[in-house]
Amino acid sequence: MNIDPLNVLDIIRTVAEEEILPRYQRLASHEISEKAPGDLVTIADTEAERRLTEEFTALLTGSQVVGEEGVAKNPDSIGALADDGAVWIVDPVDGTQNFADGKPCFAVMAALCIDRQPEAAWIYDPLGKTAIYAVKGQGAWENDTRLQMSAPAEIGDMCGSLSRRHTKDLNQRRESGEPGVPNLVDRYRCVGREYMDLARGKLHFLRYGGRLKPWDHVPGVLIHREIGGYDSMTDAEEKYEVSSELSSKTIMLAPNYEKWKELARFLGD
Repeated sequence: MNIDPLNVLDIIRTVAEEEILPRYQRLASHEISEKAPGDLVTIADTEAERRLTEEFTALLTGSQVVGEEGVAKNPDSIGALADDGAVWIVDPVDGTQNFADGKPCFAVMAALCIDRQPEAAWIYDPLGKTAIYAVKGQGAWENDTRLQMSAPAEIGDMCGSLSRRHTKDLNQRRESGEPGVPNLVDRYRCVGREYMDLARGKLHFLRYGGRLKPWDHVPGVLIHREIGGYDSMTDAEEKYEVSSELSSKTIMLAPNYEKWKELARFLGD
């Protein structure tokens, strides 16, 4: 990769400071709209993505950008992920509902793919001014600290994030006295922040289903891999791949293959 990941991080920080934070808890009603029923977009999303697109394509000549808001306006633009060459994947404000509600749980997510393979990833918390980033084959860092995989030996001591259905089921199993049930958190409504806590070891597993949008998962999956974690689709035990197809699937991330299999058995996958 011919770019400095810290230069990219500087761009993300600057855009967050200039386009996102000034609008936090200051949005007017006309600055919030729906792309689809229940799916919000704000002026912070659109302006941050516009700026990131300009900066990233200037940084890497000939590169393309696939952004959440761009795809919402032009669904065919996601087809760039099937092309050779450099493609940036951008989620300008992950956790838009939280942002619009004035809740302090949102993030900026970005990844760089070369010939359909993720090469680098960034997740930035604008309020905490904390970043986690990774370069393929070179590890992952939070600010200046290299991150390493750590997790309890037993899944009953692990903590993770699951769907509402699985959470309800496991809570009932715990209340009935079943041993070894893992601990669960309420979903953050911001996958970027969940991926950050997974990288830090505050969470030990994540499971997401439905239409796995690349701007939600490519950055976090690469970071998790670079600290030594394991990910796989639950239906065929295949690694998550960058795709221009938004078919419904389920991905689960765990500390390693053995823990992944143990969690899958426990969840009935």
